[in-house]
Amino acid sequence: MIADFHFLRPWWLTGIPAAMLFLWLAARQGDMRIKWRGMIVPELLDHLISGREHRGGIRPYHWMAMLIALSAIALSGPTWQKELPPFVQDAAALVVAIDLSRTMDAIDVTPSRLERAKLKIDDILALRPAARTAVIAYAGSAHLVLPLTEDASLIRTYVNSLVTPIMPVGGRNTAAALELAEKTLADEEASGTILLMTDGIDSGSLAAVQSKRRSGLVILGIGTAQGGPVKTADGSFANDANGNRIFAKLDIDALRELRNSETSVATYTADDSDVHWIAQHIRTHFEQRSDAGQTRWRDFGWWLTIPIALLAAFTFRRGGGIRWTGAILAFHMITSADTARAADNWFADAWLTRDQQGRLAYQRGAFPDAADTFADPAWKGASLYRARKFDEAINAFARENTPESWFNQGNCLMQLGKYDAAVAAYEKALAVRKDWIPAKGNLDVAERLAARKKKDESEEPRDPDDDPDQIQFDEKGKQGKEGEVDVAEQAADIWMKNIAVSPAQLLARKFALEAAQGAK
Repeated sequence: MIADFHFLRPWWLTGIPAAMLFLWLAARQGDMRIKWRGMIVPELLDHLISGREHRGGIRPYHWMAMLIALSAIALSGPTWQKELPPFVQDAAALVVAIDLSRTMDAIDVTPSRLERAKLKIDDILALRPAARTAVIAYAGSAHLVLPLTEDASLIRTYVNSLVTPIMPVGGRNTAAALELAEKTLADEEASGTILLMTDGIDSGSLAAVQSKRRSGLVILGIGTAQGGPVKTADGSFANDANGNRIFAKLDIDALRELRNSETSVATYTADDSDVHWIAQHIRTHFEQRSDAGQTRWRDFGWWLTIPIALLAAFTFRRGGGIRWTGAILAFHMITSADTARAADNWFADAWLTRDQQGRLAYQRGAFPDAADTFADPAWKGASLYRARKFDEAINAFARENTPESWFNQGNCLMQLGKYDAAVAAYEKALAVRKDWIPAKGNLDVAERLAARKKKDESEEPRDPDDDPDQIQFDEKGKQGKEGEVDVAEQAADIWMKNIAVSPAQLLARKFALEAAQGAK
């Protein structure tokens, strides 16, 4: 933090020597001896000055000098912490590898370890709106449930359908899950994070897990050290070959060994603190992997408004004010007033800038209010985007000619289904920042969607009322041979196509086929 400390607008620090100059001039002006020194000899001056001068304590100009100095520091923008632009932050990819081995049906965690893991995934999705997430299920083999997608409802549908019986191979192979997760993130150039949700690590995979500790791996242990019985699909308790009830414990020793090797490991909590811990690790890893140009520094100068207000309060004491202080404050209030703004905002306007007020509204999810408040075009556009006012967001972003602006305009155009225009926007962003990974990924998606849209439009059926381009008669059709149509076969095909298959059944078949192909 100390190494990162700097000022965003250091030229405002020139206000500090200005405050010192003001202090010196005010002190000289208040000293009667200095005023009469050139006119009366020093021996008589002390006897001629009537009244008692203030030789100690804090004078009004001392308060004013401190106000000027603090205001200069606040305006200079002290900072020590980075923050990502809102749309770049959404590009942080996450692959969730969920353990579906038999012990995940243990009920030491209510309702079970697996069900608790599903609830945690739902909480993570809520914290990462519009972020790309992929899901992997693994036991003795690892299988991709969903590739990286922003469709949270689709992810929830398939995650809720996960049950341990759909896995074709028993046991636990964590190394296979990590290998598949890395393949899923291959196009992200290691900018994504892998979240492993499990109740243990098999001994054969410990080395593989430790080797990936610096490539964005986070492990959340689900279960308790005391353990609990394992339930079966029919609700009964599972027994071993000897008829004894299977009792599963959280593999504390393996998790502790990984934590000692600097791997990010935590165990589940009853509240959402574990979910926030995961989200923080995702952001931290993405910031470390992102280019420096994708980050901006958070301005902490506005916190100094509190001591500035307290110091300003002392100037209102009787005899403690400076005559022109009120005039300056009145002039500032008149010139900075906006008659179009609501009267009930005057108090916030007196202490916070428009962007600071907009940031507070943005953080509490009031995106329309934030859009009306922000003066910064990027944050105004981000608020309009969150409010799903994509056309207005494009206009806000267009006020700046930067790669980030074109990137954000491309995101808005994608939401509006204008894929060709989105391709052009992403290309303009990449023309300036050639190696921008999120822009390259979005450009690829936009190009594929544009091609698919053109193909769908070309395959649309012709309106029967339209005039034909030309009419041709096929005389060879009269020479055709009669044939027979197997109505029963057609009915069978139609019946097969209309079979309703649940996501769990679909995944079970998919996993079985993949396991069979892998065994060959």
